[in-house]
Amino acid sequence: MNWDTALPVVFMGLMGLAMLAYVVLDGYDLGVGLLLPRAGDADKDTMIASIGPFWDANETWLVLGVGILLIAFPKAHGLVLGALYLPVTLMLVGLILRGVAFDFRVKAQAQHKPLWNRAFFAGSALAALSQGWMLGRYITGLQEGWPFMLFAAAIALLLPAAYVLLGAAWLVMKTEGDLQRQAVRWAKIAWPPVVLGMGLISLATPVVSPTVFERWFSMPAFIALLPIPLMTLAALVGARAMLNSHRVLGKLCWLPFALVVSVFGLGGIGLAYSLFPYVVMDRLTLWQAASATESLAVIAIGCAITVPAIVGYTVFSYRVFRGKTAPLSYA
Repeated sequence: MNWDTALPVVFMGLMGLAMLAYVVLDGYDLGVGLLLPRAGDADKDTMIASIGPFWDANETWLVLGVGILLIAFPKAHGLVLGALYLPVTLMLVGLILRGVAFDFRVKAQAQHKPLWNRAFFAGSALAALSQGWMLGRYITGLQEGWPFMLFAAAIALLLPAAYVLLGAAWLVMKTEGDLQRQAVRWAKIAWPPVVLGMGLISLATPVVSPTVFERWFSMPAFIALLPIPLMTLAALVGARAMLNSHRVLGKLCWLPFALVVSVFGLGGIGLAYSLFPYVVMDRLTLWQAASATESLAVIAIGCAITVPAIVGYTVFSYRVFRGKTAPLSYA
């Protein structure tokens, strides 16, 4: 394999990792935002404080992923964002609304604080639904027709539910007392629809995409892929078992979150296998969509600097703010 063929694969992998990191890291704080209306006023402050040091930096991974799509795969960028212009716009509106609400709720007078809490929830819901719709459309290669729209709508509902499960697991890990016990109950409520939705979508995906059907059910690929759904099921069952155990309120409070994150990771591996070598399913391969090799070489230099910096900052911030949540305050 020479540079002409290797560099597009490297950038595709980097883009996939960036988007997976975004879905996991911003997913839990979107989930916390979706859970906000279920909590009391004091607990709302604690929930916001649990994501306070992280939520803004988590979105850096989205910028990285979309940036790589733009500069490394410009043909795919135009095709994807052209077809998804409206949901992308709605997602950005939701993310902006979250950012405004996050800052204003802290400064607002008591009578105005509920307004910004509702705005934070609305922004989280709008962003999560838009991301689910875009994922569904992308998996089906942006094809038109009611089966593909129905599939996208199903994922638009599944992804917020998965975010809620992830957010509740985050709160189990980061909070104590009544809020932690409430988070366990929220996670238990979110678990069944996530499992049911993942099962139904796993059955529907090969139906709406012949390419995925061929990838999943041809031999020996079927045997090689079998560990992914089995490990996913094991992680989901393990997470539910931990939620039913009193130990989740103690030293093992981190385990449900880790197991749900592993579910997202396994889903990312399965999606990557299903899509490769396409950037847009059945329409554009990564080599057809890639920039010139000389351009990719220059872009690689920039990525060699920026990506370690982003990873380093992310690791550093999570290390500094590890442990249970402290009250959020602005000096």
